[in-house]
Amino acid sequence: MDDKLFNRIKTLTEIQSVSGLEDNMRRIMAKEMAPFVDKIEYDGLGGVFGIRKNKSNEAPRIMLASHMDEVGFMVSQILENGLFRVVPLGGWNPYTVSAQRFTLQTKKGDYPIISTSVPPHLLRGASKKQGIDVADILFDAGFVSKEEAEEFGVRPGDGIVPQSETVKTANGKRIISKAWDNRYGCTLVLDVLEELYGQELPNTLIAGANVQEEVGLRGAKVSTHKFKPDLFFAVDCSPADDMSGKKDANGQLDEGFLLRIFDPGMIMLGRMREYILELAEDNNIPYQYFVSKGGTDAGAAHLANDGVPSAVIGVPGRYIHTHQTMFSIKDYEAAREMVLKLITTLDKTEVDTIIYGK
Repeated sequence: MDDKLFNRIKTLTEIQSVSGLEDNMRRIMAKEMAPFVDKIEYDGLGGVFGIRKNKSNEAPRIMLASHMDEVGFMVSQILENGLFRVVPLGGWNPYTVSAQRFTLQTKKGDYPIISTSVPPHLLRGASKKQGIDVADILFDAGFVSKEEAEEFGVRPGDGIVPQSETVKTANGKRIISKAWDNRYGCTLVLDVLEELYGQELPNTLIAGANVQEEVGLRGAKVSTHKFKPDLFFAVDCSPADDMSGKKDANGQLDEGFLLRIFDPGMIMLGRMREYILELAEDNNIPYQYFVSKGGTDAGAAHLANDGVPSAVIGVPGRYIHTHQTMFSIKDYEAAREMVLKLITTLDKTEVDTIIYGK
């Protein structure tokens, strides 16, 4: 990977923005998209999109959507001893939460904070407890009382965001970071807009990032209503299940972008699937089929308005929804190439064929 791409990935993955508190990401997305689009527009919940207008009113409207929120927590209660109870923002495996560093974001500033854990010394002789719940884990910023925490500006509703540095692996082929779900999509949107700058497109392109995907696909519901696309493409990261080395694993690093054919919220239309497959194979873009137990913004978008044919151009990531995700730059490059081919070939004829058939 070149330094420019790595630096963009590092910048976006190290930004801290949880669901409902996406201001940090929204500012940088708007700033970075602005030079490559005709205008920047926002929806009412805070999603931000760059618009590439087409000269023809008959041109189809293509929406390329990432989401800018990452998983984290929200302060729900300040205890008398200065510790915090929290509610999760997005899905967490409770066994990955304890004894980790986070950032507490308040109106008076950002503060270091850690999730609590029980040292093994205090467990000796205790009866073994079956399982653990996120609700059992407190967060500790070092305040000595509830009053002191409040003096520093802490209030229920404040965000708690994972703290992690983005680094390359020794071989330079993979990256370790937090929040690749879904700063992958944000990175891709910026790369694609920059690559397409100055090129005439066969469509009106609406590219950007939704809010609150991790808490129920909320942002996609309002953005698709506002922008009324003919086709919708989510760019999102999904869990790799290849750690055992099995060749039939669902989502494998280095094997290409993920073509999500089914999840609990959406079945991709057959004509959309065939179009993407044909385009990928004609251009030798590596891909892998993906079936998921979780959803993406495409699940909300395809039910918007009178129905919007949607697809997910994804990438796999190991250990997502934690402080440390590992992903392959090869998969990112395949996804980027696929999205570029889609945007530059989807004219009115192709879009009508996908929607209505031949």
